[in-house]
Amino acid sequence: MTGISDTHHEVRSRLLDALRLDAPAAWTDDELLVNAGALEALGRVVDAHRVAVAGEVAERSRVELGDQRLSTRKGCRSAVELLERVTQVSGFEARRRVSLGAATRVRDGFAGEPGVARFPSVADALATGAVGADAAASIIRELDRTRPFADPARLAAAEQALVNEATGSGDGAPVRCTADELRVQAQAWAVFLDPDGAEPADERAMRRRGFRLGRTLRDGLIPVTGELLPEVAAKLTRLFDAHRSPRVGGGFQTDHDRARAAESGEDRSPDQQRHDVLAAIIDTAARSGEHPTIGGAAPTVLVSVRAADLTSGRGVAHADGIDTPISLRAARHMICTGGTQTVTFDDTGRILALGSPERCFTAHQRRAITLRDGGCIIPGCTIPAAWTEIHHVTPAADGGPTHPDNGVLLCWFHHRTIDTSGWIIRMARGVPHLRPPRWLDPTGTWRPTTKSPTRLADQHERPPRAPAA
Repeated sequence: MTGISDTHHEVRSRLLDALRLDAPAAWTDDELLVNAGALEALGRVVDAHRVAVAGEVAERSRVELGDQRLSTRKGCRSAVELLERVTQVSGFEARRRVSLGAATRVRDGFAGEPGVARFPSVADALATGAVGADAAASIIRELDRTRPFADPARLAAAEQALVNEATGSGDGAPVRCTADELRVQAQAWAVFLDPDGAEPADERAMRRRGFRLGRTLRDGLIPVTGELLPEVAAKLTRLFDAHRSPRVGGGFQTDHDRARAAESGEDRSPDQQRHDVLAAIIDTAARSGEHPTIGGAAPTVLVSVRAADLTSGRGVAHADGIDTPISLRAARHMICTGGTQTVTFDDTGRILALGSPERCFTAHQRRAITLRDGGCIIPGCTIPAAWTEIHHVTPAADGGPTHPDNGVLLCWFHHRTIDTSGWIIRMARGVPHLRPPRWLDPTGTWRPTTKSPTRLADQHERPPRAPAA
């Protein structure tokens, strides 16, 4: 093992001596392109060995090995985590290498004799550096799902044809295909291998359904990917349609829709509205009490933030379940909704004091506020009361109590943006009053607000009382 490791270090040292990062600036155009191809060919050889090593790590970390799994003996939950820690690559890259390694690893036969890889043609091309890991992944990903019902001879022919396209060795294919071009061709082969839907489409959909949260932050957002069953997508679409506010200028809006949009000053795009409806659905589900508990309590996101940062307005907060820090604005929103608990540490990190949870409206208080407000109090907002959050009109930091006289219903979006949207809320004799943004109402008039059917009926019968100064 020492000899192999020494060889790797020697090769790395020679590469560092031979290659300089500033060298490409002095190359001609032709030299630049030739060297780009040569370096990629070198990288394919390295990729092949990375994949082979990952496959072997996964083989020695099989679940059936129990406590003798390599990953377990090294204190990791899986082969992927072990690779992440040893190589410092991302979880996505570690999973890709493990998947490729498993598909191209030569498996032993039942009697211990050498067998063949699941994708032998791809394995050979990968081992010699003829194809790279991304091209190999494109072929395997598309063809592997057809394996349970494809004819083995046709599957082998498709694999070899795609390898030929990747290496430029096929008939009439003097130019190598890129990984993206291979993916398109592999998808066409997959359709050919499953011409009549040998596996019912519904069963395939059940097998492929999924929902994934990304781990890499993109412009302050977490990407979401996945595939929904049609009936699930239909239900979600109807929820979106029911609670999205109408867009100003929509060709199919009624006069009432346009008036409601103008009243609320709605300027969110349809995608943004769908995001905010989904946020309300998630909050409602967490409050419902119909889901499994975590540690004996309802599913609750814990947010940690330093008191000094909250006071100064500079810094970030951290929410469990996600690696990305969240803004102080988001932390204040969650504090207003879910309450706080003060934990005091000394300079070494020892817990000195643990305060009692506070600032949480009770279920009884929520019911009373719901009867009074009837839903999100911002005019034109269609989010129902069950999907709203309770906002402290006067923050606790300013002495505001957790009492119905200081709480109003706001949807997720209007609660998240209440400090910047221009809407101002005040309580007069326990009744919420609103002042619209100046661009909506230059007069700055305060108005009582409610969506409660009984209170609206009462207002029609009696003239409203003037709010207290």
